[in-house]
Amino acid sequence: MNTELTSCQIEQYRRDGFLAVPQFLDAVELEQWRHVTDEAVRLRLKSLGSSNESEEFYSQVFVQCINLKDTHEPMRELVLDECLGRMAGTLAGVDGLRIWHDQALIKGPYGNATSWHLDNPFWSFSHPISISVWVALDDATIENGCLWYLPGTHKEAGYKDTFIGANMRDLFKTYPQWENIKAVATPLPAGGAVFHNGLTAHGAGANMTPGSRRAMTCGYMPDGSTFNGKRNILSEEQFNALQIGDALNDDAHNPLVWHRTAR
Repeated sequence: MNTELTSCQIEQYRRDGFLAVPQFLDAVELEQWRHVTDEAVRLRLKSLGSSNESEEFYSQVFVQCINLKDTHEPMRELVLDECLGRMAGTLAGVDGLRIWHDQALIKGPYGNATSWHLDNPFWSFSHPISISVWVALDDATIENGCLWYLPGTHKEAGYKDTFIGANMRDLFKTYPQWENIKAVATPLPAGGAVFHNGLTAHGAGANMTPGSRRAMTCGYMPDGSTFNGKRNILSEEQFNALQIGDALNDDAHNPLVWHRTAR
Protein backbone atom coordinates (compact mmCIF):
# COMPACT_ATOMS: atom_id res chain seq x y z
CA MET A 1 0.00 0.00 0.00
CA ASN A 2 1.07 3.50 -0.76
CA THR A 3 0.61 4.89 2.75
CA GLU A 4 3.23 7.66 2.75
CA LEU A 5 1.78 11.16 3.03
CA THR A 6 3.16 14.56 2.15
CA SER A 7 2.47 17.68 4.16
CA CYS A 8 0.49 18.99 1.16
CA GLN A 9 -1.79 15.95 1.18
CA ILE A 10 -2.43 16.28 4.91
CA GLU A 11 -3.18 19.99 4.49
CA GLN A 12 -5.51 19.27 1.56
CA TYR A 13 -7.39 16.61 3.53
CA ARG A 14 -7.95 18.86 6.51
CA ARG A 15 -8.97 21.79 4.30
CA ASP A 16 -11.34 19.95 1.95
CA GLY A 17 -12.41 17.02 4.14
CA PHE A 18 -11.30 14.40 1.62
CA LEU A 19 -8.19 13.17 -0.19
CA ALA A 20 -7.97 10.93 -3.26
CA VAL A 21 -4.97 8.59 -3.54
CA PRO A 22 -5.11 7.13 -7.07
CA GLN A 23 -2.25 4.63 -6.67
CA PHE A 24 -3.11 3.25 -3.23
CA LEU A 25 -2.80 -0.51 -3.94
CA ASP A 26 -0.34 -2.16 -6.28
CA ALA A 27 -1.49 -4.84 -8.72
CA VAL A 28 -0.88 -7.77 -6.36
CA GLU A 29 -2.61 -6.02 -3.44
CA LEU A 30 -5.58 -5.11 -5.63
CA GLU A 31 -6.12 -8.75 -6.60
CA GLN A 32 -5.90 -9.73 -2.93
CA TRP A 33 -8.49 -7.11 -1.91
CA ARG A 34 -10.77 -8.18 -4.75
CA HIS A 35 -10.51 -11.86 -3.87
CA VAL A 36 -11.01 -11.34 -0.14
CA THR A 37 -13.95 -8.98 -0.62
CA ASP A 38 -15.70 -11.16 -3.21
CA GLU A 39 -15.29 -14.25 -1.03
CA ALA A 40 -16.44 -12.50 2.15
CA VAL A 41 -19.50 -11.02 0.43
CA ARG A 42 -20.41 -14.35 -1.17
CA LEU A 43 -20.21 -16.18 2.14
CA ARG A 44 -22.19 -13.47 3.94
CA LEU A 45 -24.99 -13.44 1.38
CA LYS A 46 -25.08 -17.23 1.30
CA SER A 47 -25.39 -17.38 5.10
CA LEU A 48 -28.25 -14.86 5.00
CA GLY A 49 -29.96 -16.43 2.04
CA SER A 50 -30.05 -12.90 0.62
CA SER A 51 -30.87 -11.57 -2.79
CA ASN A 52 -31.34 -8.06 -4.10
CA GLU A 53 -34.79 -8.57 -5.60
CA SER A 54 -36.56 -5.76 -3.73
CA GLU A 55 -37.84 -2.98 -5.97
CA GLU A 56 -37.41 -0.30 -3.31
CA PHE A 57 -35.10 2.55 -4.33
CA TYR A 58 -32.42 2.06 -1.67
CA SER A 59 -32.08 -1.67 -2.32
CA GLN A 60 -31.18 -0.78 -5.90
CA VAL A 61 -28.42 1.66 -4.89
CA PHE A 62 -25.93 -1.05 -3.94
CA VAL A 63 -25.40 -4.40 -2.25
CA GLN A 64 -24.09 -3.57 1.23
CA CYS A 65 -22.37 -6.02 3.59
CA ILE A 66 -21.31 -4.62 6.97
CA ASN A 67 -18.60 -5.91 9.34
CA LEU A 68 -17.26 -8.65 7.15
CA LYS A 69 -14.21 -8.68 9.43
CA ASP A 70 -16.35 -10.30 12.14
CA THR A 71 -17.00 -13.42 10.05
CA HIS A 72 -14.06 -13.53 7.65
CA GLU A 73 -10.50 -13.65 8.98
CA PRO A 74 -8.75 -12.57 5.74
CA MET A 75 -10.93 -9.45 5.69
CA ARG A 76 -10.06 -8.77 9.32
CA GLU A 77 -6.37 -8.87 8.38
CA LEU A 78 -6.92 -6.33 5.59
CA VAL A 79 -8.85 -3.74 7.58
CA LEU A 80 -6.70 -4.14 10.70
CA ASP A 81 -3.53 -3.35 8.78
CA GLU A 82 -1.57 -1.00 11.04
CA CYS A 83 -0.12 0.89 8.06
CA LEU A 84 -3.61 1.74 6.86
CA GLY A 85 -4.56 2.80 10.38
CA ARG A 86 -1.49 5.01 10.69
CA MET A 87 -2.25 6.71 7.39
CA ALA A 88 -5.87 7.41 8.36
CA GLY A 89 -4.82 8.54 11.84
CA THR A 90 -2.20 10.89 10.42
CA LEU A 91 -4.72 12.50 8.07
CA ALA A 92 -7.24 12.88 10.90
CA GLY A 93 -4.61 14.17 13.31
CA VAL A 94 -5.38 11.77 16.17
CA ASP A 95 -3.24 9.60 18.42
CA GLY A 96 -5.21 6.39 17.87
CA LEU A 97 -7.99 4.90 15.77
CA ARG A 98 -10.51 2.12 16.31
CA ILE A 99 -12.59 0.51 13.60
CA TRP A 100 -16.25 1.48 13.71
CA HIS A 101 -17.27 -0.77 10.86
CA ASP A 102 -16.15 -2.10 7.52
CA GLN A 103 -18.52 -2.53 4.61
CA ALA A 104 -18.47 -3.73 1.04
CA LEU A 105 -20.47 -1.50 -1.31
CA ILE A 106 -21.29 -2.96 -4.71
CA LYS A 107 -23.22 -0.70 -7.06
CA GLY A 108 -24.67 -3.12 -9.59
CA PRO A 109 -25.33 -2.56 -13.27
CA TYR A 110 -27.55 0.50 -13.76
CA GLY A 111 -27.80 0.90 -9.98
CA ASN A 112 -29.40 4.01 -8.51
CA ALA A 113 -27.50 7.09 -7.35
CA THR A 114 -26.37 7.49 -3.73
CA SER A 115 -27.88 10.69 -2.33
CA TRP A 116 -25.83 13.43 -0.65
CA HIS A 117 -25.20 12.48 2.96
CA LEU A 118 -22.86 12.62 5.96
CA ASP A 119 -21.53 9.46 7.63
CA ASN A 120 -20.99 10.35 11.27
CA PRO A 121 -24.58 11.38 12.15
CA PHE A 122 -25.64 7.76 11.54
CA TRP A 123 -23.01 6.32 13.87
CA SER A 124 -23.15 5.58 17.62
CA PHE A 125 -20.48 8.16 18.41
CA SER A 126 -20.15 11.82 17.48
CA HIS A 127 -16.68 13.08 16.61
CA PRO A 128 -15.59 15.93 14.31
CA ILE A 129 -12.58 14.06 12.91
CA SER A 130 -13.84 10.54 12.32
CA ILE A 131 -12.52 9.21 9.02
CA SER A 132 -13.38 6.63 6.37
CA VAL A 133 -11.40 4.99 3.58
CA TRP A 134 -13.11 3.94 0.33
CA VAL A 135 -11.06 1.56 -1.82
CA ALA A 136 -12.01 1.15 -5.49
CA LEU A 137 -11.92 -2.52 -6.52
CA ASP A 138 -13.06 -1.62 -10.05
CA ASP A 139 -12.38 1.59 -11.93
CA ALA A 140 -14.69 4.19 -10.37
CA THR A 141 -15.74 6.55 -13.14
CA ILE A 142 -18.23 9.34 -13.75
CA GLU A 143 -20.24 6.81 -15.75
CA ASN A 144 -20.46 4.07 -13.11
CA GLY A 145 -20.94 6.13 -9.96
CA CYS A 146 -17.68 7.45 -8.52
CA LEU A 147 -17.84 9.51 -5.33
CA TRP A 148 -18.51 13.26 -5.34
CA TYR A 149 -17.72 15.63 -2.46
CA LEU A 150 -18.70 19.09 -1.29
CA PRO A 151 -15.33 20.48 -0.14
CA GLY A 152 -15.09 22.03 3.30
CA THR A 153 -18.53 20.97 4.52
CA HIS A 154 -16.96 19.07 7.43
CA LYS A 155 -16.15 22.43 9.01
CA GLU A 156 -19.83 23.42 9.24
CA ALA A 157 -21.64 20.09 9.62
CA GLY A 158 -23.28 18.93 12.81
CA TYR A 159 -24.84 15.68 13.97
CA LYS A 160 -28.48 16.24 13.00
CA ASP A 161 -30.21 13.12 11.70
CA THR A 162 -30.04 12.90 7.92
CA PHE A 163 -31.27 10.23 5.55
CA ILE A 164 -30.15 8.54 2.35
CA GLY A 165 -33.25 8.32 0.22
CA ALA A 166 -34.42 8.74 -3.35
CA ASN A 167 -34.10 12.53 -3.32
CA MET A 168 -30.51 13.62 -3.96
CA ARG A 169 -31.28 17.07 -2.52
CA ASP A 170 -32.61 16.06 0.90
CA LEU A 171 -29.38 17.01 2.68
CA PHE A 172 -29.81 20.61 1.53
CA LYS A 173 -33.01 20.88 3.56
CA THR A 174 -30.74 20.77 6.61
CA TYR A 175 -27.82 22.67 5.08
CA PRO A 176 -29.30 24.99 2.40
CA GLN A 177 -26.08 27.03 2.23
CA TRP A 178 -24.27 24.08 0.69
CA GLU A 179 -26.25 24.31 -2.54
CA ASN A 180 -23.78 26.98 -3.70
CA ILE A 181 -20.71 24.77 -3.27
CA LYS A 182 -19.27 23.28 -6.45
CA ALA A 183 -19.14 19.48 -6.15
CA VAL A 184 -15.86 17.69 -6.88
CA ALA A 185 -15.81 14.25 -8.51
CA THR A 186 -13.16 11.70 -7.51
CA PRO A 187 -12.85 9.15 -10.33
CA LEU A 188 -10.30 6.51 -9.40
CA PRO A 189 -8.57 3.63 -11.13
CA ALA A 190 -9.05 0.20 -9.56
CA GLY A 191 -6.72 0.13 -6.55
CA GLY A 192 -7.18 3.81 -5.84
CA ALA A 193 -8.64 5.07 -2.58
CA VAL A 194 -10.26 8.17 -1.16
CA PHE A 195 -10.25 9.15 2.52
CA HIS A 196 -12.94 11.44 3.88
CA ASN A 197 -14.01 13.03 7.14
CA GLY A 198 -17.20 11.58 8.61
CA LEU A 199 -18.85 15.00 8.37
CA THR A 200 -17.92 15.73 4.75
CA ALA A 201 -20.94 15.76 2.44
CA HIS A 202 -20.63 13.16 -0.31
CA GLY A 203 -22.69 11.10 -2.71
CA ALA A 204 -22.35 9.08 -5.90
CA GLY A 205 -24.01 9.10 -9.27
CA ALA A 206 -25.98 6.25 -10.77
CA ASN A 207 -24.15 3.38 -12.41
CA MET A 208 -24.94 3.97 -16.07
CA THR A 209 -23.00 0.90 -17.24
CA PRO A 210 -23.70 -2.85 -17.53
CA GLY A 211 -20.87 -3.67 -15.09
CA SER A 212 -20.64 -3.54 -11.29
CA ARG A 213 -18.67 -0.93 -9.36
CA ARG A 214 -17.16 -2.66 -6.32
CA ALA A 215 -15.68 -0.83 -3.34
CA MET A 216 -14.46 -1.87 0.10
CA THR A 217 -14.73 0.71 2.85
CA CYS A 218 -13.89 1.11 6.51
CA GLY A 219 -14.97 3.77 8.99
CA TYR A 220 -12.68 4.65 11.89
CA MET A 221 -13.35 6.46 15.15
CA PRO A 222 -10.72 8.24 17.23
CA ASP A 223 -9.68 6.18 20.25
CA GLY A 224 -11.60 7.46 23.26
CA SER A 225 -14.88 8.07 21.38
CA THR A 226 -18.00 7.64 23.49
CA PHE A 227 -21.53 6.34 22.98
CA ASN A 228 -24.07 8.96 21.88
CA GLY A 229 -27.26 6.93 22.33
CA LYS A 230 -27.76 5.82 18.71
CA ARG A 231 -27.94 2.11 18.02
CA ASN A 232 -26.78 2.09 14.37
CA ILE A 233 -24.94 -1.23 13.87
CA LEU A 234 -24.77 -2.21 17.55
CA SER A 235 -26.35 -5.52 18.47
CA GLU A 236 -29.25 -5.42 20.90
CA GLU A 237 -26.98 -6.82 23.58
CA GLN A 238 -24.31 -4.15 22.99
CA PHE A 239 -26.87 -1.36 22.83
CA ASN A 240 -28.57 -2.36 26.07
CA ALA A 241 -25.24 -2.57 27.91
CA LEU A 242 -24.21 1.01 27.04
CA GLN A 243 -24.99 4.31 28.68
CA ILE A 244 -24.51 7.66 26.93
CA GLY A 245 -20.92 8.73 27.56
CA ASP A 246 -19.53 5.19 27.85
CA ALA A 247 -16.27 4.60 25.99
CA LEU A 248 -16.61 2.52 22.82
CA ASN A 249 -13.48 0.50 23.45
CA ASP A 250 -14.62 -3.12 23.15
CA ASP A 251 -11.65 -4.72 21.40
CA ALA A 252 -13.79 -7.55 20.03
CA HIS A 253 -16.15 -5.22 18.13
CA ASN A 254 -14.10 -2.03 17.76
CA PRO A 255 -10.45 -3.10 17.71
CA LEU A 256 -7.67 -0.57 18.02
CA VAL A 257 -6.07 -0.56 14.58
CA TRP A 258 -3.31 1.95 15.30
CA HIS A 259 -1.95 4.12 18.10
CA ARG A 260 0.90 6.60 17.98
CA THR A 261 2.57 5.14 21.07
CA ALA A 262 2.30 1.48 20.03
CA ARG A 263 5.54 -0.37 19.63
